[in-house]
Amino acid sequence: MGGSFEDIALSVVTAVVGHDEINKLLINKLVNRGRSRPHPWSTLNDYISWRGLSDRSFNARLLPARHYPAADALGTRRPPLADVAKLFDAPNDKQRVCTKSTMLFPAFAQYLTDGFIRTRVANDPPFGDDIEDRRRTTSNHEIDMSPLYGRNLAQTDALRLKSNAPAQKGRLKIQKIGGEDWSPALYDAAGALKPEFASLDQPLGVDKMPPAARAQLFAAGGDRVNATPQVAMMNTLWLREHNRLAAMLEGGHPGWDDDRVFETARNIIIWMFIKIVIEEYINHINTSVFRFRSNPEVAWEADWNRPNWMTAEFSLLYRWHSLVPEKVKWGALEIDGGNLLFNNRLLTDSGLADAFVIFSDKENAATQLGLGNSAKFLGDAEVKAVKQARTNNIATYNDYREAMDMDRADSFEDLVGKIDDPVEKARRKALAAELKRLYGTVDNVEFYVGLFAEPVEDNGPLPELLLAMVAMDAFSQALTNPLLSRHVMGHADNRRLAFTDAGIAAVTGTRKLADIVARNTDDLNGRFVGMTQRDWQRQ
Repeated sequence: MGGSFEDIALSVVTAVVGHDEINKLLINKLVNRGRSRPHPWSTLNDYISWRGLSDRSFNARLLPARHYPAADALGTRRPPLADVAKLFDAPNDKQRVCTKSTMLFPAFAQYLTDGFIRTRVANDPPFGDDIEDRRRTTSNHEIDMSPLYGRNLAQTDALRLKSNAPAQKGRLKIQKIGGEDWSPALYDAAGALKPEFASLDQPLGVDKMPPAARAQLFAAGGDRVNATPQVAMMNTLWLREHNRLAAMLEGGHPGWDDDRVFETARNIIIWMFIKIVIEEYINHINTSVFRFRSNPEVAWEADWNRPNWMTAEFSLLYRWHSLVPEKVKWGALEIDGGNLLFNNRLLTDSGLADAFVIFSDKENAATQLGLGNSAKFLGDAEVKAVKQARTNNIATYNDYREAMDMDRADSFEDLVGKIDDPVEKARRKALAAELKRLYGTVDNVEFYVGLFAEPVEDNGPLPELLLAMVAMDAFSQALTNPLLSRHVMGHADNRRLAFTDAGIAAVTGTRKLADIVARNTDDLNGRFVGMTQRDWQRQ
């Protein structure tokens, strides 16, 4: 996404041609690096079939399934899982730190992807059906804010207040804690599921929690919202913004009923969220000086404008476990990352503004994405990711380099990159040797391993192949949202019907998460909230 010479040239061209035209040109270039949807294959089977082209409970595939013999003359094609998993472990709990990202970046990434990367896993009964099928998904395949609203009508109805009384139209249910609005409790004080929330997916992992600990968990549309306080705080922010917008719409349209207020507020939230995805999140991972804009017109006549269908590869490449540090500073406390799991009490005790400030603080910098840098408590997550890739017969790392119009790595030294720093150079030399021991030849390296073996790009938190695939999918999935279509956004009357003038102003006036935090808390007081470290300097 850019280097110093390219940045200078791009600045000159932008000044001459105009930002919108360059924005369109670059987005099309990024999306067109790989195949556009619909893909011929899915995880249903290894050949093309009608069901594979239409059953969206399976993931699509960017590349066809690839099967490997157990071994060949060069050694084991797929080394033992335990040996591969060790590649991800941070040595002696010493993680490399990311120089650009705060922990707000992986928190937002998790909340974003939890809405559409929904591998078919479940809790043990009575908290779920204990069915796991890592070829399948429960995703709606859209950026539809399902962690907030639920993935179906029954779940949405359970989370709504559903009242036409004054000051209640269109609202989502809340509870008050410490004078602030939070999602309602999912379980009662004894740890029993509240009957009104029986249609919700219960939080993944709740079957392992003691009953008393369940009382702090929130009722939410996503079964991963309660995983950590930094994800729960994201959902809380959008809950408050929804209810703020509903109050605005009710005041401006007193004749509207509860349903219309709710649906219009949801439209505004989805558009606002997509704007944050592109203008803060994508611009954070962007390595260029050019700032992308969420202009929906880019997609209106694009060849890649097709209905969304998440791929098996996309469900793997977003497992950014190594961004999460082993320990987090929370005020005067230093907390083991594993102790954040299902710990909403930290969030409600601190308050929403403090939580966003904590995860934006340089003391809570994200750790660096890559092999040899995952926290100990996330080791099992890496094992499951490698197993999922193998279950779905994902093609090799070099196959995806080629599919994304990149040069294949000719050697393990090409794969791990050439770094001048002597300490990092030695680490990467040892990594190349270990990869050679495990895989024999670079063409055998698995997709999930190769993604994170590459070095991160200058001025960004992601490696090259991962960055290209994220950019391709992010733009092609965000800008194809039906609310952003020519027939809604491109038609003045329909745009007002979908969003209202006040809603349009709310979105266009929002540039970053900090704007939303400031208007939904009373105690931010100008403190920094952001995904990019406050004092980060471009190299």
